[in-house]
Amino acid sequence: MKILLLEDDLILNEIIQEHLIEKEHSVISVFTGDDAQDAIYSKTFDILLLDVNVPNINGFELLNQLRKNGIKTPAIFITSANMLEDIEKGFESGCDDYIKKPFELKELDLRIENIKRLHNISSNSIIEISKNISLDKGNLIININETKVHIAQKESEVLEYLIQNKNKIVSIDELSTNVWAYEESPTASTIRTYIKNLRKIVGDESIINIRGVGYRFNC
Repeated sequence: MKILLLEDDLILNEIIQEHLIEKEHSVISVFTGDDAQDAIYSKTFDILLLDVNVPNINGFELLNQLRKNGIKTPAIFITSANMLEDIEKGFESGCDDYIKKPFELKELDLRIENIKRLHNISSNSIIEISKNISLDKGNLIININETKVHIAQKESEVLEYLIQNKNKIVSIDELSTNVWAYEESPTASTIRTYIKNLRKIVGDESIINIRGVGYRFNC
């Protein structure tokens, strides 16, 4: 998984980063809120690990801003704050989980696994779509029984995002914000073309068009 780690304690940052890499995650670590903001706006991540008390923009302010801008990447706050008001503020800003310092690395692993389960995030390059269909993200291939269909990078990312949000209606604007992040935004017709191509491959029944609203992936 692609993880952003925001932690201003040099030693703790290094410990967490090394542990996550050992667990075969791809990690970008930063030390300030501004650096985290720059990274999130230029790349896509599966999970955000955010310390609260960091220089520049604190974790609460950063996540609140991201949520207002439509970025829904799951986030876990890492903090020494243990007052109920702090926990409440964290969840109000849009976090998915909260881990208090000091903590065992095993606890972090468990919380990451829980986020993966809740948001249908796959650690592997192969994502099972149905009994006979899978997405190979690494090779940009959709496998249908024994047939391989090559797709574009953005088609793969769109499909992965829909799968992660299965049974939820995803709008064109949400896809643009979360798949393209801060790359040049595509036109709505471009996104519709990607989805039209994907529906031809995986079936109209897998990606439902909710007219005037968005699309829903049916598992």
